[in-house]
Amino acid sequence: MNLSELEWLTRAVQTGSFAAAARELDVDPSSISRAVSGLEADLGVRLFQRSTRKLALTEAGAAFVSRLTPLLEEFQGARQAAVDAAGKVQGVLRLSVSNTFGLRRIVPLLPEFSRAHPLLKLDLVFSDAVVDLVAERIDVAVRLGTLRDSSLVALPLLRIRYRVVASPEWIMSQTKPPQVPEDMAGMPCLTFSLPGFRDLWWFSEPGAHDNTSGAAVAVVPNVLMTSGIALRECALGGMGPSLLPDWLIDNDIAAGRLVDLFPDHQVAASEAPSNAWLVYPSRSYVPAKVRAFVDFMRDAMR
Repeated sequence: MNLSELEWLTRAVQTGSFAAAARELDVDPSSISRAVSGLEADLGVRLFQRSTRKLALTEAGAAFVSRLTPLLEEFQGARQAAVDAAGKVQGVLRLSVSNTFGLRRIVPLLPEFSRAHPLLKLDLVFSDAVVDLVAERIDVAVRLGTLRDSSLVALPLLRIRYRVVASPEWIMSQTKPPQVPEDMAGMPCLTFSLPGFRDLWWFSEPGAHDNTSGAAVAVVPNVLMTSGIALRECALGGMGPSLLPDWLIDNDIAAGRLVDLFPDHQVAASEAPSNAWLVYPSRSYVPAKVRAFVDFMRDAMR
């Protein structure tokens, strides 16, 4: 058995099939099948229960892979450490970012980051789903909200504040524009589809320790969307007020395109993420490319 065959084996386990692993590794599926068969012959045990639908590890296979995976991670760390010893940030950095936050806050910073590290190639995966960093070979991800995977290293990137905003045109069209949070009760709004966003907003005074400790105001979801960018466009177009994060609309407020209806209040929804995080798999060795990206982004956002 050789190192490449062992890596092929773990990718087949993570992807669930020889074909999927072969696509990622850019090799022929039959090569992986032969390599696994050779490993089984060397070990004298069957590693997989093969079916037309999905691979499944045998008990012996699970025991083998559980011991093999950390050894391969250690070797990959050693290999990366040798590369980093050259003093240059290089290789491929695979990033996972959400669609809206990634487009608005991460992508605009990438040209400067690339100029600082010209030998580093970037591979961005845009997804609003929680991606398995190990299975998808993600080096570092930007995530919003509560983190549930304790096996990841998480560093705070940005504190998020929410604002109720509307266009000047919409405000002028109202006989009685909202003056206090209670005026929003029953008002048709542009909202995210998440249950905690679309019908109940929390208003608290500045300095409150808990955004949800103030007054709850029930709003009417006149327009429901899953995209923050789309909600912003509708608010700019005068369709109504919307609860949006500051990182998405602060420039619009500064330019007068949108108006913060309640600048003296903290506003939140129960499903609203309050932080953006940089997360990466916990390893004994953190590659220089990951450290470079984390340090750059934290400095840029600061």
